[in-house]
Parts: sequence; structure tokens; C-alpha cells
Amino acid sequence: MPSLDINFNELMERIRRGREFGHASFEPIFYLVFSPEEILSVKRKMHAWTSRLANEGWEVHTFSIAQAVDEILSNAPMRQTWLMADRRKPVDWDKTNSSLANAIANGALQQRLEATLEPLEGNQHAILLVTDLEALHPYMRIGVIEGQLQGRFQVPTVFFYPGIRTGDTRLKFLGFYPEDGNYRSVHVGG
Repeated sequence: MPSLDINFNELMERIRRGREFGHASFEPIFYLVFSPEEILSVKRKMHAWTSRLANEGWEVHTFSIAQAVDEILSNAPMRQTWLMADRRKPVDWDKTNSSLANAIANGALQQRLEATLEPLEGNQHAILLVTDLEALHPYMRIGVIEGQLQGRFQVPTVFFYPGIRTGDTRLKFLGFYPEDGNYRSVHVGG
């Protein structure tokens, strides 16, 4: 299995080729797929990778799914209701997760990612790194958001995806979700 650095190098080469050819129907969406056991290693390498990208002339922007989910849930109008319900039934995980998933999947996360992408349009030196996808568990998968934002990706966008690649377009989020083939992106690694 190739190392994270080898896969990152291949990813960057594919991004450079995509920028050079600029296919009319091609959205520059890329996934660096890695084993869920490597989540901490990816986090440790992120600073070096972003520095390298900056040194190569990229204007690096980062969108943390974990930070966005935390902000959404911390500021949700239902927060006090959730906390009271949790005190009454602290182990009712299905109900809790369902309620939290509704708060995240109602478009709030998609809107935040879209708001990050919009000011980058037209900037040929911009790249967006989307990190912490594991924070979507157990609420949703990133493929849903990718599909909702079709046509909005104007700059190279890299999703750091903890999971298993089961084909050219099929991925298993965190290695245990059912495989999903609804991705229009380029996958490297996994």
C-alpha cells in the first residue's frame, strides 16, 4: 500500500494536470482516500502539506467539517431542548443522533461550504482542503453535500476521506458504511 506522502504527491500531480487541461464539464473535486486507522497521521501531515502547497504558489484555504459541525450544533435553536432531553434519557442514542443529523443535514453544512467556495471563484491559485470528514459520522456522508453543490466547485477542492476505495468511484466511509458510488470526483489512495 502506498504511503500517504506518495498518494498526496499523486493527488497534486492530478490537480496540476486538471488545471492545465481544464475540461469544460470537469469539476476539480479530488479525494485523498486513506484508511481510517491513518486519521491521526493525516492530521499530523496537514501542516507540512499546506506549507508545501503554499511554497508551490497555491493560496491554501481550509474548511474543517468538525469545526463547522460544532458551530452548527452549538448555535442550533434546539440546543437547550437537546440538552434537557439528554439529561432525561442519556443513552437514547438513536433519537439524539437523529435530531442532531437533522440539524446538520438541513443545509447548514452545505451553506457553510458553499460560502467558503464562493469567494475563491476565479482565483487560479486557490485550493480548498476539506478536513475532518470523520465528524460527519453518524449524521451523513460527504457525497450528499458534494451532490448538492454540483456546479459550485470552481477551484481545486480536496476532501481528506477516511475510508476504503472499492472501485474507481465507489467509497466506503470509515470502512464500515455501505459502499457509495455517487461521487463525481477523482479518487487517489485507499
